[in-house]
Amino acid sequence: MKACVFTLGCKLNEVESASLMRGLMDRGYEVTDELGYADLYLLNTCAVTREAEKKSRQAVARMKKFNPDAPVIVCGCASEHDPAAFSSRDGVIFVSGAVHKDRVLDAVDAQSEAAPSLPPPKEGGRGVGNETSFCELPFPMRTKTRAYLRVQDGCNRFCSYCLIPYLRGRSRSRNKESILQEANACSAKEIVLTGIDLSDYHDQDIGLGELLLLMKDVPARIRLGSLEVGVVTERFLEQMKAAGNVMPHFHLSLQSGSTAVLKAMNRHYTREEYLMACERIYRHFPDAAITTDIIVGFPTETEEDFADSLSILKEAGFARVHAFPFSPREGTVAYKMKDVPPSVKKERMGRMLQAAEEAEDRYLLRFSGREGIALFESDGGYTENYLRVYNEQAREGGLYRVRLGTREKDGLHAEIIEEI
Repeated sequence: MKACVFTLGCKLNEVESASLMRGLMDRGYEVTDELGYADLYLLNTCAVTREAEKKSRQAVARMKKFNPDAPVIVCGCASEHDPAAFSSRDGVIFVSGAVHKDRVLDAVDAQSEAAPSLPPPKEGGRGVGNETSFCELPFPMRTKTRAYLRVQDGCNRFCSYCLIPYLRGRSRSRNKESILQEANACSAKEIVLTGIDLSDYHDQDIGLGELLLLMKDVPARIRLGSLEVGVVTERFLEQMKAAGNVMPHFHLSLQSGSTAVLKAMNRHYTREEYLMACERIYRHFPDAAITTDIIVGFPTETEEDFADSLSILKEAGFARVHAFPFSPREGTVAYKMKDVPPSVKKERMGRMLQAAEEAEDRYLLRFSGREGIALFESDGGYTENYLRVYNEQAREGGLYRVRLGTREKDGLHAEIIEEI
């Protein structure tokens, strides 16, 4: 029997899908994450934008084209938001949401019995507001060179443009013993800690910094997922440095360089506070890569606000910027705001993408001629500070000391000095 686990959306979704793949393997299934013929389909959906939710619904039809008779099980944020949009589709036997994805494996067990008795899908979305427990899943099946480790779920921030807190529920964290057990068992050369709001990790009196100290003896490079400004304190950076195996790469979420727009977004920090956090990082880690996300054309964004977003790229010294246009999302505060005209949004996006490319060039060229240690995947690798590097002789999964050279693709060519 073959099962296909198809995933849309964020890294946390990918990790959860890898855990479900492990659960299916334990049940005797041959599993794949490539969409094709299968005897069972599991769809992990996304609802971060309207387009993502649309693609999630369309995925059911795509699956049925490969095998019209195969049962389909659906989970994730899109099915949390609108379960009826999936439960009404032909072949869908069970619909879960964004929380308690372990119930998906219960549904697999039930449908394999002679007379399956599946729990019915809930009738409406947004039913996770009071969820307080972290959902444990099987240790994920490794699908990439790096291992991704879930440590947190949910969000309490309620940014005015975001639906995720309503779908994922309140912030909750995994206990440290379970995290350490998986980290020591995964035998990866690099582990990426992930969560919806990683910065809000707490297990009793243990915060993210203390967790890093507990992981100092894990035989792997530790990399952090997306962080919020408030976690970047002197104490946190000292803990990170003391751990010794945490990579100097900070994906520090920005969203706008304008304090006025940040307030309208309900982001709880100012432009100045963000730049102070960057300065703090560089003081502890001079070669750190700070990467970020920026929303272009938020409803309250004026030309002056946008100019602030452009100028902060140089001031913060970003290594990479992911810029995307604002997309109104039903059910959020920002959905009721007057949107920026599409033509203005498009023109600003063009300027932002150009500025982002220039920022990346500036950062990369700082390292030409210097050495680094790169972990290679199927197409290129990443140094400690997340420089993308390329060498045709490097093998997938290899860890190499390299000398960085000229620009190549979206990174730098790397000359191999030795394998570590």
